[in-house]
Amino acid sequence: MAYTKPGLTTITSTSSTQRLIVFSFLLLFTFPLLLLVFVFPRPYLQTEPPTSFPSLDKVKLPRWLRVIQKTHIGHQMPLRLGLVNFEDIESFSQLRLHGILDYVTIDFQHLSPNVTWKTYFPEWIDETRPGKQCPSIPMPEPGRYSGLDVVVAKLPCEEIKKRQEEYNNGTQKSKKEGTRDVHRLQLSLATARLLLENNDGSRDEDIYAMFVGKCEPMVEIFRCDDLVWHGGEYWVYKPKVDKLRESISMPVGTCDLATPYSYSGARQLQANPNQQLEPQTTRREAYVTILHSSEDYVCGAIALAQSILQTNTNKDLVLLADRTISDHSIAGLQAAGWKIKRIDRIRSPHAMVDAYNEWNYSKLRVWQLTEYDKVMFIDADLIVLRNIDHFFDFPQLSAAPNSKWIFNSGIMILEPSECFFDYLMSKRYTLKSYNGGDQGYLNEVLTWWHRLTKKLNFMKFFGNKKEEDRLVPEDRYTIHFLGMKPWTCYRDYDCNWDRKDYQVFASDAVHARWWQVYDAMAPELQPYCAMTAQTDSRIRKRRQRAQKANLSDGHWKIEIKDPRQYNLVSSSRTNQRAIS
Repeated sequence: MAYTKPGLTTITSTSSTQRLIVFSFLLLFTFPLLLLVFVFPRPYLQTEPPTSFPSLDKVKLPRWLRVIQKTHIGHQMPLRLGLVNFEDIESFSQLRLHGILDYVTIDFQHLSPNVTWKTYFPEWIDETRPGKQCPSIPMPEPGRYSGLDVVVAKLPCEEIKKRQEEYNNGTQKSKKEGTRDVHRLQLSLATARLLLENNDGSRDEDIYAMFVGKCEPMVEIFRCDDLVWHGGEYWVYKPKVDKLRESISMPVGTCDLATPYSYSGARQLQANPNQQLEPQTTRREAYVTILHSSEDYVCGAIALAQSILQTNTNKDLVLLADRTISDHSIAGLQAAGWKIKRIDRIRSPHAMVDAYNEWNYSKLRVWQLTEYDKVMFIDADLIVLRNIDHFFDFPQLSAAPNSKWIFNSGIMILEPSECFFDYLMSKRYTLKSYNGGDQGYLNEVLTWWHRLTKKLNFMKFFGNKKEEDRLVPEDRYTIHFLGMKPWTCYRDYDCNWDRKDYQVFASDAVHARWWQVYDAMAPELQPYCAMTAQTDSRIRKRRQRAQKANLSDGHWKIEIKDPRQYNLVSSSRTNQRAIS
């Protein structure tokens, strides 16, 4: 039997037990540390995107991106971009490598070079077939490009600038489209639709549009009020979604009639399609006209106010008047229903000295009426035949057509904006007006406009129609008195008949419609339409020339009974040369 020293086994067992206890103790304390190391990722291996941009010390960000960084609510990294009309994307690729942004190229079919502005802005349309006349314009596939923070579009500027320079210099060989470019329109509409798809109003994050190019974005769609920053060739916008949706809900051009839009109702329906719509939020709205440089239209403005009030409108009536309008006339205008705002007039830079349109740019001050959300401008040589309040539901700029792709500025729906007024002022020397006045200028600035029915602005023009056919159709809303104005004629007949070149405007029946408004005026307002001695003399001379020419209409034979011829007043015309 082997001999074992006493206590050896005991000593060995005790040592093993102690080592086991020590190992267990170490394992107990080190296991949580191992778990943190191997199971949970360390900070520098984090896979989730950071919630802020990298330090500017490490990556030099372009200015436009720094602007977005400072103003973007709810942003995360990387910033998600949709690139429209880009071939060179190297600058974006470098930022992508640093994890600052990610991007997707927006794919859609570009318009054929054969498509022109006239395709979408024809001179005439069939108003009895609304909603069926606009050709389609290719757009990005709906729902394909989601999760975007910024839509970046490159503008086709070279051709636009060349065409505008040719137009301003009078050397343009093709039709005078000026800045009208269907490809820029397509890119602008595509950008707007992508913005709306990526922000339907339900998300808290902002969404931006950025345009790159030497020419400006379309101010008709991307408003100066939404411009966040502009530097060099970069324009950054943070559009108001409701305003953008209102604009984009219109037809692609004047190839179809505009449709009224209630964005408060649209938002309610979007949130709950089965909801009963509540009344639209009250907007501040007004009818507006202007008098400047002469008192010749004071009578016309009084008749306009009376005709509007006779339709039981609930809108304000505002008249802009420069200092050539006397206090006496102001008192009559106020009595007729106008709220008066005094203005300084603005000279039309492309008009001839002493021309009829020399100071017509004064009309641009209507955009300074920022106490109103929307206004309807109406020239003082119109009368309103029935209520037209519902036309306030159309967006800026909505108007009736004039000719070709031009709108008539006699009636316009617009949205006052101080920054847009400043924009109009800044462009008045570089954008040429085709007629030297406000209508030609506004048609160069606002090329994408919305077509209202010609019934709203019925222009008193009859061409070669027979006299018995020169009537106002029953469905017309207004009459726009072209040619010589009713209050500058005797009430017995339309004195446009006394000039061969003015007979296209002549109609005794339409002339009588204006005098119906006059007869309905309060007696104290009628003296503001008294005939001046100078006007009376001009009418008599024209009648004598018509008699000498033996004009076949024979109006020069009519015996004049207008009582105003016996109560002539001195001239109210202001000496325009004496006014700076």
